[in-house]
This record gives sequence, structure tokens and C-alpha cells, in this order.
Amino acid sequence: MRHSSGFTLALAGFTLLTCGDAIIKSMAGLWPAPAIAALRFSIAVPLLVVFVVASQGKQALRVRKPWIQLGRGLSIATSSCLFFFSLFLLPLAEATAIGFVSPVITALLSALFLREHMRPLAWAATFLALAGVAMVLRPNLAEVGIVAFLPLAAACFFATMLILNRLAAGTGSPMALQWVVATVAAPALLVVASVGHFSGFEPLHVNWPHWSVVLRCAIVAITASTAHWLIYLGTTRGTAADAAQAVYIQLPVALLIDALLFRHLPDALALGGSLLIVCAGLIMWQNQRRIAGASSP
Repeated sequence: MRHSSGFTLALAGFTLLTCGDAIIKSMAGLWPAPAIAALRFSIAVPLLVVFVVASQGKQALRVRKPWIQLGRGLSIATSSCLFFFSLFLLPLAEATAIGFVSPVITALLSALFLREHMRPLAWAATFLALAGVAMVLRPNLAEVGIVAFLPLAAACFFATMLILNRLAAGTGSPMALQWVVATVAAPALLVVASVGHFSGFEPLHVNWPHWSVVLRCAIVAITASTAHWLIYLGTTRGTAADAAQAVYIQLPVALLIDALLFRHLPDALALGGSLLIVCAGLIMWQNQRRIAGASSP
């Protein structure tokens, strides 16, 4: 029952994330991706602290295992920045599809750090997912070059966050843990945005944002914080690998948004690659469930 509850919560979280991604994509060319990510988390920090203190008191802000919290914050900051860049360069559905390798990466990290056994079927699913990623990247790699791998790198850092979420279970209330993540991510991204601004590279120059950019970042801050809270609850009420499977709700949502708002549909090969990634994730999920079932009394 807890596995089912965790999956449902993660499903809602990933749906909200896709809606937020569409808002981020709508800001392409209006402001640099690191600045957008920094503003999104900076807005989230005071909102979350007010919510936590009002609902649970100041003592709720005291969370344990600071190094794990630091890792969670840096992981989501890096993942967000890389994925925002990818949204500016790739169609929403294709960038989202590449992010679907996160369940496979999560299972691999679970095997390495949580000592969950990796069966041959899981390794086969890994190679299947990589083949799917290659198919999705094919047209974009020729057009934009190696930066097309940005969503793949973002997926690796997001999977790291999912593993750290499991290790952070019980160290504080869910909303307090989201506040900690934002508190770590915001200054880290401000540093990245500042470095980009002073680098002299024009696309990273940070000017005064239009009010609509601030408003959209505020909306994403609220929806994304809620989404990550739901995903966190999903990983703690089930397993990291189980909750990660809910990511697949993003494909139909992203395809619908891409078609309606951005007038883009993936070609047959990219869509086929997306389905391969989904199949790989589902195989990995079933493999993890068999392992969990075999180990239960």
C-alpha cells in the first residue's frame, strides 16, 4: 500500500514539474538559464521558510545530516541549471524524454550506494535506455552539437537527488527538507549566474528582467517546490526506484504542451527512442519490484 501511495504522490509531482518546464521554455531568449534557476530558488526560500515556521514552528528548520542536505541542494541546483539550458535548445518533449533515463540511473546508483542487487535484466534495460537516448538525440546532436547531452547530464544529477532523498528520510519534515534544498541551491546558482554574467559571453549576460520573467519564475518556484515535495514523499513512502517510474507521466504531458503551445511534434525516430527509454524504465521497475518481493519475509 505504501508503494502505491508513493507512486501516486510522485506521479502528481512529475506532472507539476512538466508544467513548470513549459513555463521555463517560454522564457527562452528573455533571460539566461542560470539566472532563471537562481531566481526560481531564491523566490522559493522565503516562501518555504514562512510556510514551515507558520505550520510547524522554528524548530522544524533544524534538520539533521547536513552533508546529505548539502548534496541534495547541489544536485537539484545542477540538474535544474542543466535542464533549463536544454529546454532553450531542444523541444520540450525530447528534452523530457531524455530525462526518462533517471529511473535507470537511479537503479544503478541504488545498486552502488544502497546495495540493491543488479540483475542481468537490469543491465539489459540500461543499454536499451541508452539506445533510446541516442535515437532521441540524433537530430539535435547534428544541429546543436554536444550540448544536446545537457538533459542526460541533468538526469544523472536528478537521480543523485532521489538517492539522497532516501538517505535524508527522517531527518526533518518534508517541507523543511525542501526549504533546505532551496537554501543550498539558491546561492550556488547565484554564483553560477554571476560567473556567467562576468564571463563576457553575451547569452549569459544578466540584465534587469522583465516583470513577466519574475512572475513566471515565481509561478515555477511554487509549482516546482510543491512537485519536489511530492516526489520526496513518494521516495520515502516507497523506494527511490519505484517513485522514479512516475516520471513517465511527463511524456504525454510534454507532447501535449509541445503540440499546443510550441507547435512541435517529434519525428518517428525520436518518438521511437522515447518509447525505448520508457520500456527500459519499466523493465527496471519490474526488476526492482521482484528484488523487493524476494527480500521481504
